[in-house]
Amino acid sequence: MTVAELRCTVHMTLHLSVSGAGLFPRPPPRTGGNDHLNARRGCGRLASVPQLPPGQRKVDGFPRFGGPSKPPAVPASPALQISGAVREPVTVALSELSTLPRTEQTSDFHCVAGWSAIGLRWEGVGFTTFYRSIIEPRLSPATAVTHLVFCGLDGYRAIVSIDDALREDVLLADRLGDEPLRLAHGAPLRLVSPQQYGYLNAKHLCAIEIHTSAPPIPLDLILFRQHPRARVWQEERNGLLPATVVRPIYRSLIRPFMRRSARGNWN
Repeated sequence: MTVAELRCTVHMTLHLSVSGAGLFPRPPPRTGGNDHLNARRGCGRLASVPQLPPGQRKVDGFPRFGGPSKPPAVPASPALQISGAVREPVTVALSELSTLPRTEQTSDFHCVAGWSAIGLRWEGVGFTTFYRSIIEPRLSPATAVTHLVFCGLDGYRAIVSIDDALREDVLLADRLGDEPLRLAHGAPLRLVSPQQYGYLNAKHLCAIEIHTSAPPIPLDLILFRQHPRARVWQEERNGLLPATVVRPIYRSLIRPFMRRSARGNWN
């Protein structure tokens, strides 16, 4: 979506109720503490009453939301290009991921607009495993990595700090719900980072850039400026504006964005 289209969408939808009434069922009250972490320990099963981050509401299913109107072209032999602060760039065929330990997890997906998909079953390679096995051996001893840029076939770039990327629940996922990942949700490979808003969970991965300093964040409209960490439990929705300001505006954009995202052949 272009800046002009975003302006138009914002203008046309601000008359909607900013309370979001009718879009989602009301979430259960939060009990505080570390309940959201405890619910995902052990076998990764959710607690009987899932806890949602502040400002989030459960939505049925897992809708496609945002991104281009047409799916990107996926190469016959998908691969990840590793470049940046490595001794030499390297290409890792996605078929090589099968040589690394696989992991499964059940986690939630939180969109910055305010909706959450609960209990998604992902399968793939833990990013920490990938990093220690593939990237770290290609770094010089003095290299201090601070950020990674996850690049998609659709041109999208997600800037993630190394601390956030190496969390134990971050995956390079190629399966969702016991099925191969579909184009609508990021095939052939996507990043899954449950503790960060969806805009850092890059889809259609084709490259990872390694950085020793923070890359510049894209200068989008202030209303859509990315937060450098985008942590859901801290409600870091926007890089400049407080959550209390952007939350109702984002929520009013959910319906038009969902209608737009449903277009095109994503099967």
